[in-house]
Order: sequence, then C-alpha cells, then structure tokens
Amino acid sequence: MIDSHTHLDTTPGSDAEIVAEAREVGVTRILTIGMDPESCARAQAAAEAHEEVFFAAGHHPNSAGSYAGGLEPFAAHPKCRAIGETGLDHFRDYASTADQERAFHAQIELAREHAKPLVIHTRAAEDDTIATLAERAHGLEVILHCFSMPGRLEECLGHGWWISFAGNVTYPKATDLADAAERVPLDRLLVETDAPYLTPQLVRKHRNQPAYVVHTARFIAERRGIGYAELEAAVEANAARLFGW
Repeated sequence: MIDSHTHLDTTPGSDAEIVAEAREVGVTRILTIGMDPESCARAQAAAEAHEEVFFAAGHHPNSAGSYAGGLEPFAAHPKCRAIGETGLDHFRDYASTADQERAFHAQIELAREHAKPLVIHTRAAEDDTIATLAERAHGLEVILHCFSMPGRLEECLGHGWWISFAGNVTYPKATDLADAAERVPLDRLLVETDAPYLTPQLVRKHRNQPAYVVHTARFIAERRGIGYAELEAAVEANAARLFGW
C-alpha cells in the first residue's frame, strides 16, 4: 500500500519511527508534503533519509501571503515527485484571494516546467478551483487531495484528474464521500492519510499516521465489494505511474 499525501514533519514521533510503523503494515511508499519553503526542506530531508519516502514541494494557500517563490530548488530534486499542495481556500481568512491565486498560478507553471503532478487543496472554493485548473492546468496530472467535491465527481473525472481519499471517507456521516469512493474508476483512485489529521474512523482516537492508510483502503475496498489485495494493486500501480517511484 502507499500513502499519497502525508505530513511527516507535523506527525508525532520521529520520521524513522513513523516510517517503520508504516512498513510493518505493508506501506511501501509515502509522499510527504511541503507547505512552504521551510517544510519543503524538512520533507526533502525525510526523503533523503528514507528509501520509502518521497516528497512534494508546495506552498499552501492559507499561507499564500508569504509566497515569494523559492520552490525551484526543491522541484528539481530527484526525490521531489509532485508540486503542491497548492490551490484555493475560501473557508479560512488566512490569505487574500489575490495572494492565493498568485501562488496557485505560479505553482501550476512550476509543475508544467518540471513535468510533475500537481497536488490540489481546495476548501469552500470549488467553482474557482475547478475553473482555474480547467483554464491553466491542461495537460498536467492533477491530484485532488482529500477529495471533497462528491457532487462534482463526474466533472473532475471528465478533466482526467486523480481522486484521492483520506480518512474522512470512513466517517459515518460522510456518506456522500463513501458513495464517490465507490464510483471512481480504479485507475483514477488514490488513498492518503493527510496525517496527522483526518484519522480513519476505526482508530479515530489516535493522531493519524501513514500506517493508518490501510484502514481507509480497507474501507474503500469493502464499499466497492472487492478484495483488499485488488484495491492495493490498483492504487500501487496508479501511484507508480503518477509519481514514477
């Protein structure tokens, strides 16, 4: 199994401990995400230290007011396999729309320059996010991290984007997300933790970690009526194709 989106630098425990626990349950690849230049540096260090770990270099929309570039050296690193997370967040008033758009557009171009997938965060900004991607990200591999737009699933699939589900798909009230997880074609599906957040329901009393991605994967397999091994093979193949690991 793989974890297509996590944050090792804010997950409790050392990177070595977190990676070892993931390895014990069969997680063989982890993509840890940069949120700004400082966390990108920590993500790069984790990737350099652990064979299973790769990283994405990005600047989160919530801190877009401080965006001043600086991601290029990370994007060029051989273990950097994606750009982001980037996107739009209208739920929290941490950065102006203009600053978020500026950072978003720049990271789309960085992904294009380096021919790397683009990892998208969107919250309370569905229309603007989809419109920006449709206009500017043509030809790029786009990953809708922690998928949150079940009502627009077919539209997103129509653009050829990847759909990644986090632990919140397992929550009893998230029936719309669970239904979406049944409908996504297996060859467009990813799973993630977004650790240390969104712990799957079965272990929800704990802080999330990459090892817990197996709970999300088992939940989705059961909802789809397939065996865990079949889902695991599909997700691993998707991630290998997308991230080249």
